[in-house]
Amino acid sequence: MSKRLRSSEVCADCSGPDPSWASVNRGTFICDECCSVHRSLGRHISQVRHLKHTPWPPTLLQMVETLYNNGANSIWEHSLLDPASIMSGRRKANPQDKVHPNKAEFIRAKYQMLAFVHRLPCRDDDSVTAKDLSKQLHSSVRTGNLETCLRLLSLGAQANFFHPEKGNTPLHVASKAGQILQAELLAVYGADPGTQDSSGKTPVDYARQGGHHELAERLVEIQYELTDRLAFYLCGRKPDHKNGQHFIIPQMADSSLDLSELAKAAKKKLQSLSNHLFEELAMDVYDEVDRRETDAVWLATQNHSALVTETTVVPFLPVNPEYSSTRNQGRQKLARFNAHEFATLVIDILSDAKRRQQGSSLSGSKENVELILKTINNQHSIESQDNDQPDYDSVASDEDTDLETTASKANRQKLLGKDAN
Repeated sequence: MSKRLRSSEVCADCSGPDPSWASVNRGTFICDECCSVHRSLGRHISQVRHLKHTPWPPTLLQMVETLYNNGANSIWEHSLLDPASIMSGRRKANPQDKVHPNKAEFIRAKYQMLAFVHRLPCRDDDSVTAKDLSKQLHSSVRTGNLETCLRLLSLGAQANFFHPEKGNTPLHVASKAGQILQAELLAVYGADPGTQDSSGKTPVDYARQGGHHELAERLVEIQYELTDRLAFYLCGRKPDHKNGQHFIIPQMADSSLDLSELAKAAKKKLQSLSNHLFEELAMDVYDEVDRRETDAVWLATQNHSALVTETTVVPFLPVNPEYSSTRNQGRQKLARFNAHEFATLVIDILSDAKRRQQGSSLSGSKENVELILKTINNQHSIESQDNDQPDYDSVASDEDTDLETTASKANRQKLLGKDAN
C-alpha cells in the first residue's frame, strides 16, 4: 500500500478509524463492517479492494487516494452536509451503529439510491442532460481535477462518450494530455482504450505519440484486464503485453478430463455463441472470479473469533437490475461450480477469446449460455470424484490486476480487441 495512506484516515461511511478497504469507483476508503455491505451490493454499485492484501496497479491506487484526499466522499453525501439535514434527522452512520439495519440502510441509500447526491434541475429530456455532462467531462479530463470528473460521472456523464464535433472520447483527450489518473478513473467507469477516434487512432496511440509511455502501457493492460485476470486466477501469470503476448491459456492439472464428451460439448456450445453473448458470459465469469478472490481475502483478514453472520462471505453474485432475470440466475449459478468445474469454464473462455480475436466467430443462441452452465456443472459429478485438483480459489499474488470497470458495452469490446496475437 502507498506510503501516503495515513493512519488518520477514517471510513467514509461511518467515520470508523483505520479503514482497510477501498471502493474504487466511489473513491472512498471503508472499514471492514461497511465493506461487508458494499460487497453485498455488487460490483455495479461498489468495486471493493483490500488496501494491503489485494495487489494494486500503482496508478489505480493513486487515483483512489487522490479522490479520497480531495473530498470525493462529499459527492456521495452532498445533501448531508446541509445543516437542514441535521434538523430533519438525517445523518450518516457512526462506528457504534449496528451493521444491520443501521449501516446497511445508510450505505444502500448513499450508493445504491444516490439519495444524497446533488441533483440537477429537472429537464424534459434526460439524454440532453447526459450529453451536456459528457461534453463537460470531455473538457475536464485534460486537467488533474479528478473530483470534478467523478462528480460529472456521478450525475450521468458517459465515460465512453464520443464527442460529435471533436470526433473522439474523453479517454483520447486524457491520453493526449498524459493524465494517467484521469485515464484510470475513466476506465473504472467503462471507457474503452481500444475505441478509435474519427482518424482511426486509439487512446493508446495518443499516449505513445505524446511520449507518455507509462500511460500507454497501462492502457494496454486495461484493454486486456478481463482475460489477464482470468488467466492469473488459474496460473498466477499474466501475458507479456510489451512483447506482443496478449493471452495465456492455462492447462488443467489432469488434462485427460478435457477429453470427455461433456467437456467437448460444453466447448462447442461456447464457440457457437454470438460475440455479444460470449462477451456477457465472460464478464459474468470475471465477476465470479472477483467474488471468489475477494471472499478469500475477506476471510483471511477477519478476526474469526468475532466473525458474525451479518459480515460473512457473499454466497453468490448480487442481482444487477440492468440484467435480465435469466442472466442474473445464470450469474448466481456460477457460485455452485467447484474449483475444477469453474477452472474448466475459465480455460474454455480464454481459449475462445483468443480464437475470436484472431478470426471470425460463429453465431449462436441465448439458450446455449444456459446449456454451457448446465453441461459444465454436471460434468464433475459424472466424472471421477477422486481427482486431486489444485486449489484455484486461492488469492492471487501481487501481479494480479482487476477489471475496474462497470459491466458496460465498452468493457465487452475489450475482450475482442484487434491488435492481439
